[in-house]
Parts: sequence; C-alpha cells; structure tokens
Amino acid sequence: MDTQNNTHPGRIAARFAELSARNEAALIPYIVAGDPSLKRTRELALELEARGADLIELGVPFSDPMADGPANQRASARGLAAGATLPAILAMVAELRKVSRIPLILFGYFNPILHYGCERLCADAARAGIDGLLVVDLPPEEAAELAEPAARHGLDIIYLLAPTTPLERARRIARSASGFLYYVSVTGVTGARANLAADLAGKVGQLRTVANLPIGVGFGISTPAQAGAVAAFADAVVVGSALSLLIEANADQEDLVATAGDFVATLKDAIRAARIPAPGAVA
Repeated sequence: MDTQNNTHPGRIAARFAELSARNEAALIPYIVAGDPSLKRTRELALELEARGADLIELGVPFSDPMADGPANQRASARGLAAGATLPAILAMVAELRKVSRIPLILFGYFNPILHYGCERLCADAARAGIDGLLVVDLPPEEAAELAEPAARHGLDIIYLLAPTTPLERARRIARSASGFLYYVSVTGVTGARANLAADLAGKVGQLRTVANLPIGVGFGISTPAQAGAVAAFADAVVVGSALSLLIEANADQEDLVATAGDFVATLKDAIRAARIPAPGAVA
C-alpha cells in the first residue's frame, strides 16, 4: 500500500462529524480549477476556507461538461484556457496543502481521469492531498476501475442521486459511496434557480431511510436564503454556479478573492442560523 494513503484518513468524515456535533450543516462551495487562473484558484480556496467553507469541490475543466449549465460551462472553458490540466491542478493542491487542512474533492468527468489513468490519478491525488472524487458521469455499476484504487489510496468516492433515482437504487448507491451522498435537487443541469423544489425536504428525508452517509444538496442553490432553507434539513449545501458567475463578473478585479469570500460568508451565516445549536456545542 502506498504510504501516502494514511496522510489524511477520513478528513471528509471527520469534518461532517465535527459539524454534526454542533448541529450545523456544511457549506461546500464549488470552484473550477484555473478560473480565472490556478494562482487565483489557490487564493480563492484559502479565502473560502477562512470565510466559512467546510469542504471545497474543485472542478476539473472538461471540454464537454454535459451536467453543467452555461455558468459552469464558461468557467470550465476559462479553466481549460488557463492550462488547468490534472497534473497542474494536483500540483496546485499540493502547494495548497502546505497551509490548508480543508477537505478537498475533485469534481469532474470520467474522460480526463481515464486518459490520466485511474490508478495513477488516485495515487497522485492522494499524495497531493485530495480527499474525495466525484465523477458526474460514472455510475457505481461502472466505477470499479476507479473505485478500487480510490479505496486503496484512501479517497472517498461520492456519488450523485437525482429526484428520479428510485429508493432501492439509492440504497445500492449508498452502499458503494463514502464521504457523503450528493443529492441533485433538480432534474437538469447546474445553474441558479429562483425557487427550490417544493418536495426537497421530503426527498432528503426519504433518502435518510436507506442511507447512513451525510446527504449534501446541490444544483440550483444560489442565495443565502436558499442555502439556509436547505441547511435546515440537509447535512451539506453545495453552491457552484453562483460562484462561477461571481468569478466571471470580477475576474479582472483586484478584490475578486475578497468578493468571493464575502459571498461565502453570507452563505455560511445563513446556514448557521438555520438550526438551533446543540446544547453545549462549541461554535
């Protein structure tokens, strides 16, 4: 076994345990690596951590991001133009790890991973300091080529569940997953939505009957009010497109990083306010 496997055992699980102990949902911002540059991505990650992010999803730019709406598609194109290849992203993560302990998840599509090599990717990702992998277009039935080396190298595999996922299939997916489950709140691609699905809390409640892992909710959450509403019943809130739009609008501004941090702070404030702290919990 690669000795690097034990450098960060269970960092995702540990973070969820800490949050659960104080009755608080996690905030998971999603940013595309290389948008607008890898240097900025490192700065953004540190700022988001400082301003309340509990985990960070790092998007791996891909030329055909089929699950993403326009905002994240453009972010992916900017990341590709900035040279955010997997080797470059992992090198940036290794530098980030020298000063940061936040759990990091690589979020992307299978094609770049397959091209890189599943065994090599898992070894290199674990060595750099990645904690989990979320591959949008890789269902668990087809994931052995990645899941097996991921397990050997101590990486969580996080799977998506959709509103259309039957409960029995959700049960099977939950058995294959680790870290947390990512519930896609809408049938469609990523992107800000004016309203949350009316049955969202009920759907998450149903999933809890078949899964023991924390449940994060993403796709369509873009405002503090929406983040707070989801935090009332979910274990994590994922916000992506709203950040991609903010980065796009401020990419050339000196205060980009601070502006992104301010937005994340407002999200985390709403998430903290959504629940009554557990008795005796330390904030």
